[in-house]
Amino acid sequence: MMAINSYVPIKHKDQRRKDEKETPYINHPIGVANILIEEGKIHDPIVIIAALLHDTVEDTNTTFEEIENEFGTEVCNIVKEVTDDKNLPTMERKRLQIVNAPNKSHKAKLVTLADKLYNLRDLQNSVPVGWSQDRVKEYFKWSKAVIDGCRKTNFHLERQLDLIFAERVSQERELCACKKSLI
Repeated sequence: MMAINSYVPIKHKDQRRKDEKETPYINHPIGVANILIEEGKIHDPIVIIAALLHDTVEDTNTTFEEIENEFGTEVCNIVKEVTDDKNLPTMERKRLQIVNAPNKSHKAKLVTLADKLYNLRDLQNSVPVGWSQDRVKEYFKWSKAVIDGCRKTNFHLERQLDLIFAERVSQERELCACKKSLI
């Protein structure tokens, strides 16, 4: 079996995040795994490996069969649960994430929560090139709907997500107050 620490970087080697710095994409799956370990207090190797692999089928030429052969059925099943079907339109994929979130396995919900936490933090620090503030706002709203379907999975991760949402609401209130004072 190929070691996970060489497999994931090879799969994502030519990919970049959509931020201005074009950060190497590999930072994302590593960050999601670190969130699970450091903040979620999750030490189940199956969950951590699935977190590292969570975007490989969706964003590379990797197949589920390859993941199953390399890392086992349980890891593969989690990756399947968190993988969007890229053949569907974006809005349908987003809708399905909301609808399917409550029905995911506990382990897939953990990966989902950590993935959303990473992405929301990333958005707070650096808005992707070409994104308007309305698009950022919509991403937060959609993420909250997905996360709400994963509630009662991990107190630590959910607390961090709630803090991000509270901060976002506070920022939007301040922005509205500033706009009103200019009128």
